[in-house]
Amino acid sequence: MEQETTQAVIIISTVVIILITFMLLLLFAFFQKRKNELLIAQEKAREEFEKEIAEAQVEIREETLRNISWELHDNIGQLLTLAKIQLQSQPNEQTKEVSETISKGLNEVRALSKMINPEAIKQLNLKESIRLEIDRLNRLSFINAQFSTSDEEVSIDQKSSIIIFRILQEFFSNTIKHSKANNLIVELTAKPEGLEVVAKDDGIGFDMEKIKQKGIGLLNIANRAKLIGAKVELNSELSKGTTLKIEYANA
Repeated sequence: MEQETTQAVIIISTVVIILITFMLLLLFAFFQKRKNELLIAQEKAREEFEKEIAEAQVEIREETLRNISWELHDNIGQLLTLAKIQLQSQPNEQTKEVSETISKGLNEVRALSKMINPEAIKQLNLKESIRLEIDRLNRLSFINAQFSTSDEEVSIDQKSSIIIFRILQEFFSNTIKHSKANNLIVELTAKPEGLEVVAKDDGIGFDMEKIKQKGIGLLNIANRAKLIGAKVELNSELSKGTTLKIEYANA
């Protein structure tokens, strides 16, 4: 009898232990799930916050560029036009040359005003915007720039088009200021899923690790790309130049 009682106690104890262990496992799984859900929610909130900050920064920059564009077109453009008229009123060989130089400067101011004005860019597609910017760089003899593109139409929404163009402008600006490059090549390829843009120079290059630590331009490029879900790769080697690759997939 005592043996049967002992066996019953052992069985009951085992069942209780198993039930307690099962309950603990269920509680652990529940809390782990809740923890993961909270972590995911926090990460999503952080990403949303970073996206809002990036969008605000882009909007501020675009507004600044819009204001600069108006200043160039209205104020500086008018001053150059007035100077040209004054010179033309007293014609001679010397004033003729100066007048022609002012005319060229006026044309460049208008071209620059157009290329930094968000409203003007909205009237152009990405191919036209890149081609105009490449032509401007060549015209000013900043660099020997080439642009090639596939024949297929590039299907991309207006916001993404402007952001990709601004990324390229950032790259062009860094190339001209810092790279000491002689040549710049830009290739735009339309693909069924989106498009690919590659820009590369033959400049002095830079140390990628150092730039990652303090490169504001690189950060601007990454933030802009993130806004439209584009993938950006920047590679550079000392004495071998720098390459920017943008991959954009249609939503």
